[in-house]
Amino acid sequence: MTPTVTAVRGWFRDRLPQRRDLKADLIAGLPGAISSVPDGMASGVLAGVSPVHGLYASFAGPLFGGMQTSTKLMVVTTTSASALAAGSAIATVPEGDRADALVLLTLIAGAVMVLAGLLRLGRYTRFVSHSVMTGFLTGISVNIVLGQLPDLTGASVSGSVALAKAFDLITNPTRVDWPSVLTGVLALVLLIVLARTRLALFSSLVALVVPCLVVIVFGLDTVASVSDVGAIPTGFPPLELPDLGLLSVSLVSGAFAVSAIVLVQGAGVAEAAPNRDGTRTRPNRDFSAQGVGNLASGLFGGMPVGGSVGQTALNDTAGARSRWGAVFSGIWMVVILVLFSGLVGKVPMPTLAAVLIFAAAGSIRPAQIRSIVSSGPASIVALVTTFVATLLLPVTAAVGIGVALSLLLQLNQEAVDLRVVRLEADRDGRLTEAPVPARLEDREVVILDVYGSLFYAGARTLQVQLPDPSTANSPEVILRLRGRTTLGATFFKVVADYANRLDTVGGRLYLSGLTPEVLETWDDERLDAQGVVLETYGATPVLGESTLRAFEDARRRLVRPSGGPPREPSHGPSDPTG
Repeated sequence: MTPTVTAVRGWFRDRLPQRRDLKADLIAGLPGAISSVPDGMASGVLAGVSPVHGLYASFAGPLFGGMQTSTKLMVVTTTSASALAAGSAIATVPEGDRADALVLLTLIAGAVMVLAGLLRLGRYTRFVSHSVMTGFLTGISVNIVLGQLPDLTGASVSGSVALAKAFDLITNPTRVDWPSVLTGVLALVLLIVLARTRLALFSSLVALVVPCLVVIVFGLDTVASVSDVGAIPTGFPPLELPDLGLLSVSLVSGAFAVSAIVLVQGAGVAEAAPNRDGTRTRPNRDFSAQGVGNLASGLFGGMPVGGSVGQTALNDTAGARSRWGAVFSGIWMVVILVLFSGLVGKVPMPTLAAVLIFAAAGSIRPAQIRSIVSSGPASIVALVTTFVATLLLPVTAAVGIGVALSLLLQLNQEAVDLRVVRLEADRDGRLTEAPVPARLEDREVVILDVYGSLFYAGARTLQVQLPDPSTANSPEVILRLRGRTTLGATFFKVVADYANRLDTVGGRLYLSGLTPEVLETWDDERLDAQGVVLETYGATPVLGESTLRAFEDARRRLVRPSGGPPREPSHGPSDPTG
């Protein structure tokens, strides 16, 4: 049997439902589908389009994305953050074209996610600062709460961002429709109360149905319903082809912003929901799975989807045992759409606003915020900057600021964390660390060890911390670099400059503990071409061997005849580690 055939069989075996898990997964998928009705509709409203796009995404994401994930309980469905980002990206599109633009954005985002998985970019999610991500998600939550106040109160408001709309509402209280307020508050009360009972799994559905009955029974005609936003088609969702005429730079940038949000959130879901059978989750496979979910969602007229923290937790709580818990929730969602789509249009808009406000308020993590605030000024700046940017700017711009800020924090941390120490031997021959001298002495051997990253800012920080050789005669410096697999161009420039400064005063620079990869890159040809004079020593399995060789060579170089009596180096360990 060929490896290809074996791999294909393994792929199918991993995705076929297991008889022992089938009943549990089938039952677990039902509450997920029921809760997806209000969540999906609310996501559509949040994106500024008809709720039907959220409903279609709520079946396509779990069904197609769930078949591919390595995190088996992950539910790929609508999320508030991706909905808000998508809504921000299409906000400037004419209202009549927004639905088509949303579908196109979803397809582009899906393609980006699949490509990210194929390029194995999963490891880069860890470079997103926790402070930045917390500030962004907190800002998203506050934006959702503020942005849904007009629908909750039935008021007509103006403003470019949610904060401005909320301010306009507060300063014009006469616009409030009190029947809408009562409907929304009733839904909020039901959500809060039922969350603490056995009906928690169905709280969102109850919060839709009961206020809807109240509006119908009491004839509250001023309360807006879903059908006022747009018609709800009946039957199975049709396949849709995107309108490529709507393609624009802002739409593509919005798709990339949605992809970044979805992928980082998906990585968090994978950490929170490890596989019960002990198999390892694979970020790149989850990237591709979320991309497949978005491609399917777009083709069925849906909106962006991603790994959902809430729906994944619900899937786990409901007793799902495999990926088929998520898949069955998508199948159950199709049944609901086919049989009950006619009832969706009667849902009051204030109840959807209540669902969004309840979910957004519950996603704010005060404990995480307090932990970040207590971590120091850099973390506070990152948190506050991202939070404010999310409140005041379009989500696409806020994502860009967050990514740039994460990079700056990473570079700053590399520079701050870098530390250089001197290695010396005590009377018992044991190695000790000592402060690095500000200046080198005549004909001494100094061994330096480096802690921290040597990329970019770290290399420049090393340059500042190296001892000054300008006033010394024939100083010898050994820089221990054991464990460094790659050394960038900035580090090479720093080392070349320092080697030339030592050579000017008759000294020499020695690099010990180099890996074969570094030795191959820093060969004699390159050093000669750059006019750099230094000695390199490859690491060996024996700790200290390469540094000891460098130390002995430096000693021999110092005792060579030079017109006067030789002078032993003033410092140096008898058995340094390398």
